[in-house]
Amino acid sequence: MTAMPVHIGWEDVAIRLALTAIAGLLIGYNRSEHGKAAGVRTTLLVCLAASVAMIQVNLLLPTAGRSADSFVMNDLMRFPLGILTGVGFIGAGAIIRRDNIVVGVTTAATMWYVTVVGLCFGGGQIEIGALATALGIFALWALAWVEARLWREHRALLSVELTNGSLDEDKIRARLENAGLRVVGTRIAALDRDARREFIFDVLEFRVASQTRSPQVCDELAKEEGVTRLSWSARG
Repeated sequence: MTAMPVHIGWEDVAIRLALTAIAGLLIGYNRSEHGKAAGVRTTLLVCLAASVAMIQVNLLLPTAGRSADSFVMNDLMRFPLGILTGVGFIGAGAIIRRDNIVVGVTTAATMWYVTVVGLCFGGGQIEIGALATALGIFALWALAWVEARLWREHRALLSVELTNGSLDEDKIRARLENAGLRVVGTRIAALDRDARREFIFDVLEFRVASQTRSPQVCDELAKEEGVTRLSWSARG
């Protein structure tokens, strides 16, 4: 494993920046492919900024040695630490909360990750930077495929409008729970003088992300006497 040399030439600088650019483009393409705000350009710039900071540290290494009684003491590690702190603000801006859903966490983590990759390449740690790039690509592409096929809880809202009929809140709740759904909340609204009511059930279902169709129990409830309208809205 190579260590950071005290003296580097323009050839070393060019190699480090080229590898940094490749890593930033490869990882950033994944974010652009999924329509994220922090896409190729943002990821590339963050990665290059980290790399340039470490190259600057490397270039200043020969001037870092000072006597103990010197008026000026250089702390070169402030460069990469400042970059990591700045990227933390960028990552925080990428995270958005929409109702009960939080989005942008992976993008924020990617920004932080490519910063570290850039620091590795900029510091001359080519082997670590290449391995980190490969692991990042694996996490964003291969694990995304695996994650999309994992069964997990998803939230949804079921709205049922009823007139006079055999169904009521308890019977609908029982039908939902018998179908494997978990009701975590219920709201009731009176719509008019004809005893038309709306039941809104906050439901948790266990499924894979690709299964977006409403459960079969919804089709069965929609055919029941007294049901004038039924809607299923997935919440994430």
